[in-house]
Amino acid sequence: MSRSSTIEIQSIIDGKASIEHQIDIHVNDLFGIKENRQALSLENVLAGLQYVVDYRLRGGRLPNLDFELMKRLCEGLLLNMSYMEGGLLKRKMTPEANRAFILFGEFMEEVEEFRLAVREKNVSSLYHALKLHRRCRKDVDPTVKQSAVAIIYMLTNWFPQFSDWHELVKNEEHGDVEKVIKEYTNVIKKPKMPPLKGVALPPPSLYFDRDVTRVLKMFRTSLTEGLPKSEIPLLLDHYGPNQLPKPPKTSIFSMILNQLKDFMVLILIAATIVTAALSDFKDMGVLLFVIVLNTIIGFTQEYKATKALEALQKLTVPKAQVVRDGQQMVIDSSQLVPGDIVVLEEGDAVPADIRIVESSHLEVIESILTGESLPVSKDTKKIWTATRHHPLGECKGNAFMSTTIARGRGKGVVVRTGNDTEIGKISAAITSVKQVKTPIQRKLAKLGKWLVLLAFVLCILVVIIGVAYRHNAIKMVFIGLSLAVSVIPEGLVAVTTVTMAIGVRRMAKRSAIVRTLPAVETLGSVTVICSDKTGTLTEGKMGPIELWIANDSLYTFTEPTSMDPNDGGILFLPSRYNRKNFESHEDSIKSLQKFENSGPQEISKNLQNLPSHLMTALMISNLCNNSSVIKEKGEWKGVGDPTEVGLLLAAQKGGFSKNYWEKDCGFTKIHEKAFDSERKLMSVVYEIKDTTSLGHSKPAKLVLAKGAPEQLLRKCTRYLPNIATTETGLPFDIVFGEKEGFQPNELSDKFVDIVSRQSSRMASRGLRILGLAFKRVYDDDTFSSPISSHDSEKNLDTPTNNPLFDETDLIFVGLIGLIDPPKKAVKESIRKCKEAGIQVIMITGDHIATATAIAKDIGIIDPGDPNKNLSILGAEFDMLSEQAIKELNPFPSVFARVSPDNKLKIVQALQNLGNSVAMTGDGVNDAPAIKASDIGIAMGINGTEITKQAADIVLANDDFSTIVIAVEEGRQVFDNILKFIVYLLSCNGAEIILMFLCAIINTELPFTTIMILFANIIADVPPAMSLGIEPAEGDIMRRKPRNPKSGVLNTYMTLILLMQAAVMALATFGVYKIGLSIENMDLIDAQSLAFATLTTMQLFQGFLSRTLNESFFKTPFFGNKWMIVGVFGSFAALVIGIYIPGVNDWFSLKPVPILGWAKIAICLILLIVFSEIGKVFGRRLRDK
Repeated sequence: MSRSSTIEIQSIIDGKASIEHQIDIHVNDLFGIKENRQALSLENVLAGLQYVVDYRLRGGRLPNLDFELMKRLCEGLLLNMSYMEGGLLKRKMTPEANRAFILFGEFMEEVEEFRLAVREKNVSSLYHALKLHRRCRKDVDPTVKQSAVAIIYMLTNWFPQFSDWHELVKNEEHGDVEKVIKEYTNVIKKPKMPPLKGVALPPPSLYFDRDVTRVLKMFRTSLTEGLPKSEIPLLLDHYGPNQLPKPPKTSIFSMILNQLKDFMVLILIAATIVTAALSDFKDMGVLLFVIVLNTIIGFTQEYKATKALEALQKLTVPKAQVVRDGQQMVIDSSQLVPGDIVVLEEGDAVPADIRIVESSHLEVIESILTGESLPVSKDTKKIWTATRHHPLGECKGNAFMSTTIARGRGKGVVVRTGNDTEIGKISAAITSVKQVKTPIQRKLAKLGKWLVLLAFVLCILVVIIGVAYRHNAIKMVFIGLSLAVSVIPEGLVAVTTVTMAIGVRRMAKRSAIVRTLPAVETLGSVTVICSDKTGTLTEGKMGPIELWIANDSLYTFTEPTSMDPNDGGILFLPSRYNRKNFESHEDSIKSLQKFENSGPQEISKNLQNLPSHLMTALMISNLCNNSSVIKEKGEWKGVGDPTEVGLLLAAQKGGFSKNYWEKDCGFTKIHEKAFDSERKLMSVVYEIKDTTSLGHSKPAKLVLAKGAPEQLLRKCTRYLPNIATTETGLPFDIVFGEKEGFQPNELSDKFVDIVSRQSSRMASRGLRILGLAFKRVYDDDTFSSPISSHDSEKNLDTPTNNPLFDETDLIFVGLIGLIDPPKKAVKESIRKCKEAGIQVIMITGDHIATATAIAKDIGIIDPGDPNKNLSILGAEFDMLSEQAIKELNPFPSVFARVSPDNKLKIVQALQNLGNSVAMTGDGVNDAPAIKASDIGIAMGINGTEITKQAADIVLANDDFSTIVIAVEEGRQVFDNILKFIVYLLSCNGAEIILMFLCAIINTELPFTTIMILFANIIADVPPAMSLGIEPAEGDIMRRKPRNPKSGVLNTYMTLILLMQAAVMALATFGVYKIGLSIENMDLIDAQSLAFATLTTMQLFQGFLSRTLNESFFKTPFFGNKWMIVGVFGSFAALVIGIYIPGVNDWFSLKPVPILGWAKIAICLILLIVFSEIGKVFGRRLRDK
């Protein structure tokens, strides 16, 4: 290759890197720009991207760029092209949104990887972002219209899944778009599709938003013929086999070996070998017992962990019934490909993710995915959704791999196989997560390395000193090994395990079920808790909060989520609550002026005293509704959609049940037009044959409607009139509107503006807002417009075909705001977390306004400190590079509209920032994030089995407050482990210092081997075990979290234990040396006194170790009764060993005189004094 060619290639590479760097900067700038989180304006950022297109990309200059970067850019443009401005009925796209829209088309034309990113999107995502119907209206700039037609051309001609543009546009807006397409088709440049890599086949997706006919056409298959056999090899090569990823298998022997590889266990094994070499078989037995116990516990935990992977592997379905070449056959399910027609019959397991194309009473059990044990009805209808990811439980047109057909039969077209299935993605994510050591395991391993180093140094020093004093070298080696073994706290592993096991029992009593033992301590070290909103932070049920009615009256509800019909009521709020920030229209609150000069007033539940407007709103809430409230096993519960249950509760607070309208008032439901997310409306028709009891003369029918305020207002032509209190009339007069003064007013721009402002006010509170409307229809009514030829062919006598029952010419009644309120104890729990230095992050699929409002209410977001609070969308998070995520300051406190992939990315981002992360979840989609987190927390009530298997802790009550309790328990466990370590090392350290000191000055050792063994038995085990159940200190939740990377002992802890060890050793050495040198005691008498002195001080050290910072005198003496029992029990054993004849001979001890105990008392006072002085300095260091 010539030098000039090399330079040219290098120039192209450098140019590509430069352009990608520019685009990366612009994509990061797009993050949060609408909320002014960046110094730049959206206009400036889009102008920068436009420059890149115009001068660096256009004309095929650089057709290939980094795919991940293009995915982020695609997400950013889709997000920013959907922003609108204006009132409810005057909404239009912002200029910046249109510019992002144009850029979307230009990048799609120029860059192959951008087209691949678009290819991954589903119809719903593009439908809601492109908003083609709004960009094809008459008043839209021609440039935008032209770009819309160009984008439609590219989507329909280049991507099989988008080949029908009608699916990208609202049904009622097809006409406008069609006109624009005809107008600009010959004007636009029709770019040729550059070749995409691979075969142009539909990408794996659920296609719940596609019509059945369209799905079959996309996959080039037929319901009766299926796929041709000749195409199967090509499809298998493209999509891959329908197999779940196989998890790595670990044999039982490997699991046992893994436990023995733990560093602390290796130390214990080494100590066992040394004690065996010293013929100390008693110590060897104790050490072996500890090793076996730890191995059993560790093996049990690891064996449980593999169950999640095994559970996933068992979900593979071996066989499938398919239609190929017109014949029904049974094949190996691994040979299924997207496009295959699968036959589903009762009892079958679903072999892949499929789109239902034929259904006959088909019901599927999806508990493996959703946790819901009841069968779910399936149909072929497409679903429109405003979110990027539709909840699995609401995908009525899909059946998922490994679920079971409970009833009926049907057919489905395979749309996802293998790793692309819901189960496959979860399996791959779980198996790819590496097992990491918990903080306590890492800390103990680090401590063990230091202890091994110390033991080695001591052994060498003792041998060197002994040889220097001309002692027997072999004897000194054995003494050195004895001292080295003394350094190793052989009880550490056992007591740590027991302490955590006790913590597990305590947590179980408080509704936190621990599945992996080290999780107890790990939870105590978390720095961030990522929590779901619905059902964890909130009650998990919708309740009515506000009702605003067309006469500008405002109501609120008490006990909004209580299902008990006797709980709660409705309060009228005077105008000062309602119009604090809003100008009202002229005729406001005339009917409720009696309340104006007082505070909130309770509304009577009597129909005769109920304001007519309120009664109308409650009637619509109650009847345009398919939910119910029932009493089951003594408890009231809602059945049906949570939002509809909330509307039903609103009527219930007013004193009206559905039975009242249907039985007492004679309402009969004759028709329903179900809610769908494209219309965003629902309506029902009720017939009232006898209206005389309601103060009316002739039969009538009522069309009752509810839905999104913007969509509902478009269907309204009038609104309820204001009725003065002086006017006489019956409650239903305003419904029938016949009497003078009760007729509705014509809808005006001014009124629409008022509704828009009230809707914005409610939305700012995070309420889910629904509009309420109705119209009356009489038998002698005529159609206001001519009947079309199409309609004339229908049977207009049926409600479905009667144009009078259409959602048109409605009378607007009001707005109702609902919310899933926080649980009562959550706010206090969040406060405790903040006090404990733990950040709580809310992760939800809900709207960002709702999530932010709840976060402010419970204290996750502090309105007084806006610089430290950030709420973002999952789509925004997807836009950020890893580097940009690291530079986020502050890290977001609220993530809204998240996907399962977002959750995993959030966990990994927080861990990369050095945090110890706890993640909650309930759905099977949450399992990968739960598995990847430091502590995975599954919901016990609503959680799926796979999620529970992947989790470390299961909440029996699905309550966030339980997590905080568990954190406190975890901190207590670590505290107690730390206290035990300090206690044990200070006691062992005292023995080592004493023995080492005697060896240095060539003095006879104060203890024999049997004395050391006896001391270790009575002084180490009982007090140490008692410290394992020490109650939590009062400030445990006011401390900052421990650094996950720090060692088990900080500088202060190390100094305090060394000081206490030195005091005990020096005091004992003084008593021992005085007895030998000054008082001329026999060696055995001096050794007995030294033994009693050190052992008593070690036992008393148990009391001093109950708190490592606070004063011994501030710790309640009887706060830990087991410590009292342990210390005094061990002291009794000491007395028996010293004074009981025969026993003291066996231990080579003699009775200690009274004067000796006086010396011991002085030593105890010295230990207390020096400990208190050390703790004073420790508290000053801590409080700096």
